[in-house]
Amino acid sequence: MEVSYFTLLALSAFGLGACPFSVWIGRWVLGEDIRDYGDGNPGAFNVFQAGGRKSGCLALFLDVAKGIPFVFLAHSFFKLPEAAVFAVALSAILGHAFSPLLQLKGGKSIAVTFGVLLALPQHEMLIVFAAFTFLGFLFIVIDAWTVMFGAAGSSAYLLAARGGSWEALFMLCVLTVLAVKHFEALKAAPRVKVKVLAWLQSRRREP
Repeated sequence: MEVSYFTLLALSAFGLGACPFSVWIGRWVLGEDIRDYGDGNPGAFNVFQAGGRKSGCLALFLDVAKGIPFVFLAHSFFKLPEAAVFAVALSAILGHAFSPLLQLKGGKSIAVTFGVLLALPQHEMLIVFAAFTFLGFLFIVIDAWTVMFGAAGSSAYLLAARGGSWEALFMLCVLTVLAVKHFEALKAAPRVKVKVLAWLQSRRREP
């Protein structure tokens, strides 16, 4: 019975994750294909680009929210083993990243990853991921490297703190998905923001 529940939840998480809410909002609310804007990604950022704040906030909310329900049910209601819960969580991210509804050309999975981390009972993972991502935002110019800094930093922390745990393995899987989805942008070398460089240089000149 547990295997049946896991299979149903994993498929459901993948299916909900595969729903391209940002594309649908662009099409039905804005009358636009959001993939014609910005970086061409079918995600909430390009809804902001195409239609403004309200539509973008709705798309962002839905992209985060779709990572929550089946992950929450897996651990809270069905009480599945930890490994199974993480597999359901990864299914939601993979559904968004490789949506069959978009010929496997889904979004970059940042928002849905936050949704999944919100739903998981290991809240430390969300805090660490958010903290490293914020640090990346403060210091790194290229957004893709900011995201990678968040995932890589979280993975390193979990490996150091938990060793070969399911948490660390899950975050390494997330890191892999994000690296694949940001592959083109990652070809540009990461750069430190100018203000940060100026501050570092001023510190070096101090006696």
